[in-house]
Amino acid sequence: MAGDFGLQSASGHLTVPEESKERYPADVEATFRADAAEVIARYPQKRSALLPLLHLVQSVDGYVTGRGIDLCAELLDLTTAEVSGVATFYTQYKRHPNGEYTVGVCTNTLCAVMGGDEIWDAVSEHLGIGHDETTEDGKITLERVECNAACDYAPVVMANWEFFDNQTPDSTKELVDDLRAGKEVRPTRGPNRLCTFKQVSRTLAGFSDGLADEGVGAGPASLLGLEIAQRNGWSAPEGEGAHASASAHGSGSAPAATDEAPGSTETTPASDDAKADKTEPAAQRDETDDTPGEKHEGDAKAADDSDDATPTKDEGPAVVSTGDGVQGVARQAEAKADAVDVAPGQKSEPTGKARRAVVSAQTASVPTDHDASPEATLFDATGDDTDDSDGKGK
Repeated sequence: MAGDFGLQSASGHLTVPEESKERYPADVEATFRADAAEVIARYPQKRSALLPLLHLVQSVDGYVTGRGIDLCAELLDLTTAEVSGVATFYTQYKRHPNGEYTVGVCTNTLCAVMGGDEIWDAVSEHLGIGHDETTEDGKITLERVECNAACDYAPVVMANWEFFDNQTPDSTKELVDDLRAGKEVRPTRGPNRLCTFKQVSRTLAGFSDGLADEGVGAGPASLLGLEIAQRNGWSAPEGEGAHASASAHGSGSAPAATDEAPGSTETTPASDDAKADKTEPAAQRDETDDTPGEKHEGDAKAADDSDDATPTKDEGPAVVSTGDGVQGVARQAEAKADAVDVAPGQKSEPTGKARRAVVSAQTASVPTDHDASPEATLFDATGDDTDDSDGKGK
């Protein structure tokens, strides 16, 4: 079928066949324009409709054709290069005629370990095609997929992006044989029947196929965590319940209930909003004191002015909640001063190279009786004590 495809390189199909650039028949183009107008109306900027419009092209042509690119560019005020750049970026957009059913075998880590590679090898040999190739009858396009997002049912195969779970080489070969024979195939989850590639492309363009509520949405493996949570009475904190839960776990009294709806964003002690509310005005802050919970002048004055303030024993700086459930008062232990090597006092402030020598000697904890003069060897590993103060030394 090599003649049916566009030019192919090591990177894949880069161009579309010349015949795909011929204009649509008048009636087909009129229908496309009407559908496209409905899609474009959903977006504040019409260029945002490019992705669904490319799916709409595939719903008509079976892949992204040259005429489809031209029409999308016209409708969205884009260049054909901009449209082609998007069409060649995403793997769901095909640059050559696609089969009626795209069968994707997941060979990512978990599925591969569970047998995905074995499935791929068996089905590829069974159909006589490789990745992104189509059978002679135009029924099946086979793909090696990085992840089908169903690891709880590995190994997984998808046909036109519907799930077929817990597959084996034999069950997958049976699946592709049934599709080629025109038999009715039902996915493991999702709708009760399998749509064609063109039908699915129209759904991806934003037009409902009426099958969204059919079949099983999530199987037992996906719901196991929920079952365990329900069995143990576990639930995620939400709204006021979040405060009650925090109180039950010893994080202090719960804040007063607010008017916020359950599930809305809350201001917690650790949130940026809470920190902003606690921040003092710049004019009143003692910028030399960065210790958390330290009392400031304004706090002391407010305490003195209070009528019911009673003398209490100084218990050290208070520690407010940091948002991790810890509250209370902490004593600040006296820290012993670190021993520091102090260089001998200088009679006068040294300058130039002499000053650099002293600073370096102090930083390196050089013994105090070490010669840190410009003539010393600190800066001259060779032992050359040439004075370079006149610029003629090293």
